[in-house]
Amino acid sequence: MNIDKRTLALIAVTIATIIYGLNYSIAKEVMPIYVKPFGFILIRVFGATIIFWSLGLFIKSQKIEKSDYLKLLLAAIFGISLNMLSFFKGLSLTTPISASVIMVTSPIMVLIFSSILIRKAIGKLRILGVIIGLVGTVLLITYGNSSGTSGTNSNWGNFLIFVNATSYGLYLVISKSLIHKYHPITLVKWLYLIGFIFVLPFGYQEFIEVNWQEIPTNIYGNIGFVIVFTSCVTYLFNLYGLSKLKPTTVSVFTYLQPCYCNNLCFNYW
Repeated sequence: MNIDKRTLALIAVTIATIIYGLNYSIAKEVMPIYVKPFGFILIRVFGATIIFWSLGLFIKSQKIEKSDYLKLLLAAIFGISLNMLSFFKGLSLTTPISASVIMVTSPIMVLIFSSILIRKAIGKLRILGVIIGLVGTVLLITYGNSSGTSGTNSNWGNFLIFVNATSYGLYLVISKSLIHKYHPITLVKWLYLIGFIFVLPFGYQEFIEVNWQEIPTNIYGNIGFVIVFTSCVTYLFNLYGLSKLKPTTVSVFTYLQPCYCNNLCFNYW
């Protein structure tokens, strides 16, 4: 059975979305008890950088054009460093459910940034579709969540998750032009290397405070999941999806994240 490239892209983005949905609770188990947020980010980004640069040895080398340096830098800041730092810090302060609901603002951010940066007209049907999806997801989580748990500083945590959603939306718009010019692994290995440089000053102190002997085996498994799946698989799959789909289409899949997160949290709590 032949599957067209658009269908493959939709499947890839769906898988990435499922992983993101699971990540809320999986990462929450690690933070802040065993690893503080910024220390966890440093571990995540460093691990993914090693993996992607190792994979880069098996593909044809590509040189980044000078005209793309600024785009690559901005994509790394908004897609890796600011995105992850704000998400993990926010998640450590609020609940997985609250975080997943706030993340559904990302498609709206993509619409706004697409209009501003690439002069893409926002059609009425697209606006209506995004709003309907947003309202439906919020209602689903608001009335479907029975956990009743709260974060340690939910307002600040929720704000940081909103920063993450905005940052991710901007990253999708910026990356769209880059993914058409470079191999996904070439692009993402540079994104993570630049991102690592930016997160190092924030995460170093918390990283050296980690007591590795006290971390249970299952928490090591959680950390491995975040590095391999949330950091590597999702970024590759989303970049592939972005090469075949519009940024708004990729971002709308964010609406599925709370559904997976809500189901996992309901069973967990």
